Amino acid sequence: MWPAVEAFRGRLAAWGERPALSDGQRRWSYRQLLAEVEERCGQLRAVRAARLAIALDNGPEWLFWDLAALFCGVVCVPLPGFFSPSQQRHVLDSAGVDTLVGAQPHAFVALEFVARGALLQRAVAAPAALPDGTAKITFTSGTTGQPKGVCLSAAAMLAVADSLHQISAECAVERHLCVLPLAVLLENLAGTYAPLLAGACVYLPPQARVGMQGASRFAAQALFAELERLRPHSLILLPQLLLALVTAVEQGAPLPDSLRFVAVGGGRVAPQLLERAEALGLPVYEGYGLSECASVVCLNTPGARRIGSVGRPLGHVEVRLADDGEVLVRGATFLGYLGEPPMGDAWLASGDLGHWDDGFLVLHGRKKHQFVTAFGRNVNPEWVEAELVQQAPIAQAWLYGEALAENLAVLVPRSATLGDAQLQEAVDAVNAGLPDYARVHRWLRAAQPFGEANGLATANGRLRRAALVEHYRGAIETMAAALS
Repeated sequence: MWPAVEAFRGRLAAWGERPALSDGQRRWSYRQLLAEVEERCGQLRAVRAARLAIALDNGPEWLFWDLAALFCGVVCVPLPGFFSPSQQRHVLDSAGVDTLVGAQPHAFVALEFVARGALLQRAVAAPAALPDGTAKITFTSGTTGQPKGVCLSAAAMLAVADSLHQISAECAVERHLCVLPLAVLLENLAGTYAPLLAGACVYLPPQARVGMQGASRFAAQALFAELERLRPHSLILLPQLLLALVTAVEQGAPLPDSLRFVAVGGGRVAPQLLERAEALGLPVYEGYGLSECASVVCLNTPGARRIGSVGRPLGHVEVRLADDGEVLVRGATFLGYLGEPPMGDAWLASGDLGHWDDGFLVLHGRKKHQFVTAFGRNVNPEWVEAELVQQAPIAQAWLYGEALAENLAVLVPRSATLGDAQLQEAVDAVNAGLPDYARVHRWLRAAQPFGEANGLATANGRLRRAALVEHYRGAIETMAAALS
């Protein structure tokens, strides 16, 4: 057992009979939690598991298997349910997963998994080499079509969890409700490991019961029902979920008065939304992180908060800015990408631009073209655009979804005689092969092709993205207002 894991396990054991975990109906003490984890460790050892994929809905079983992998040195590979089938296959194959626990075993038969008790297993002839010390491989949302594996050590993950535990101690959180999928690293670490270090009780109902429907649909009324029933002290929300919560309260829904700390991150948060939350008395604190940094890097807190910033760096990291304003991070960074050479002990270039404001980090945007939806999913528009223009009716396409609940595409038809129904059929065909967070949810028909003459593309056909944003700003704002 890695030293950091042994220390973590000891801290959990010290809480004894204190409530540790609940699915909203049944409850486990810390002693019972560790007993459940040890029982699953035995199962992993019995089948000589090396790399375990977890394909479960949120619930106690997810956490039992996750901690079992951590405690017995099996590499854990969370398998997001919001990934498309092809993306899930990519995760399993590229990570060399030999063991899987899933709620729908039949879904993995085609990948040669066979049942062995509660687990599924397959032979993996030549699994990809991993950096020494890899405890978990978390996959990004597929910014270039296929998700990318980020290899993390136990020490890095637990350093983040401990920092979060330390800075939230003043809020005296005793009950945390997991809203985001546990396959999302942010909820996995900040929503389970950190509260457990604090001796809190983690509530893990199924995703549908808190209103989560895939990666880009949310039913606020379901979350309000759970808030009223469980009365948690803390939540982690994505920007779109916070918007739904704030809007519902403004429209007369009861204010969740048990909340003491609501962290929001995973994408840009409009300062106006934070001000609306503050006016309602909601204790909302924006943060910032990267999978490559084991999730959270900066976070606002009750004692140090500035709306418009993502907060100050946590205690386990160093953050500085490059000459061009790019955010660089050192400390608790990843070991390397799956299938690539290990990372050295160097500053990690985040790809985000920002500046300091009295020690608070203020972000401007990303250096690359990818955008982050309001649900925290990374999307490279070029990936989707390339799929769209493969359809016969579409000559050019531009996709935009920065901080939006739905992605907007502007389409140039190959012929003015093509009707909207034909364009919709082409969009539907592309959407069928995409995960829901990358799909075209709404689209506009362009009045004219993107070209050098109107400043919307270069002479060789490359899109001028900033110009397109300005040109279609009215349509973007109209759509955003309709969704708020």
